[in-house]
Amino acid sequence: MDTLFNVLHVVAAVFIVGPMAILPMTAMRAVRAGNAGQVQVLAKSTNLMSLLSLLVIVFGFGAMSLADKKYDLSILTPWIQWSIVLYVIALGLTLFLVVPTMRRAAEAIEGGTVSKYPAIAAGSGVATLLLVAVVVLMVWKP
Repeated sequence: MDTLFNVLHVVAAVFIVGPMAILPMTAMRAVRAGNAGQVQVLAKSTNLMSLLSLLVIVFGFGAMSLADKKYDLSILTPWIQWSIVLYVIALGLTLFLVVPTMRRAAEAIEGGTVSKYPAIAAGSGVATLLLVAVVVLMVWKP
């Protein structure tokens, strides 16, 4: 059963968290092109993937609870704590800064005004760096 949770955790991370990080970059391209419809769709997709990324946490907790006792894993293990903190910050940035800014950028494009490209770039860039740090912690396990 622990192998199943490990596989689900990694697969969810790749196929859910990956798009959560990449979709805003695609949206920036659509903002530059002035394609409001595509930016709006990408905002919805980023929001959905961000919410679905909570499954990665669920599967991670499942894998942690089923891990061999010799690894002595718990919520108090420092690399697990840091991974959770960094993920929560990345999720918050994405849900409360990047997605709303993408929505406002789509509205700005439709209204013919200047878009919010720099805020999307900065927020998604920081969130992506935080997610990369989580991956490093998951692999390195200091």
